[in-house]
Amino acid sequence: MITALDHIAIAVPDLDAAIKRFLEDFGLPFEGTEDVEDAKTATAFFPLPETSIELVHPLRGEGPIARYLEKRGGGIHHLCFRSDDIHADVARLRDKGYQFLADEPAPGAHGALTIFIHPKSCDGVLIELNQPGEGH
Repeated sequence: MITALDHIAIAVPDLDAAIKRFLEDFGLPFEGTEDVEDAKTATAFFPLPETSIELVHPLRGEGPIARYLEKRGGGIHHLCFRSDDIHADVARLRDKGYQFLADEPAPGAHGALTIFIHPKSCDGVLIELNQPGEGH
């Protein structure tokens, strides 16, 4: 029986810079690093409880997910970080030089406000910030 999402792995060209991003910029708890000799990898972990898997599919065969699937096929699309003050987080991250795909957060699933950070700002990974709506 599957009981939780264990982790999402992201390949990064600069481990120290990526650790700094997730630790300092996004404020995630840092568990530490570990070298895995058999896999020839250095790893860093940021444990986060209460995660979900979101399956995304284009509505009516159009939109950004349709273009993504045409270009790349299926696969990990983005990571989403929950925010308790999305406007403050956007302002803070913009001040640090992060580029966003929109000027302001917009309505998303479950009545949440959402905004995406451009993948060029995050080692090629699309990051979503999400502030849950009322009742979530």
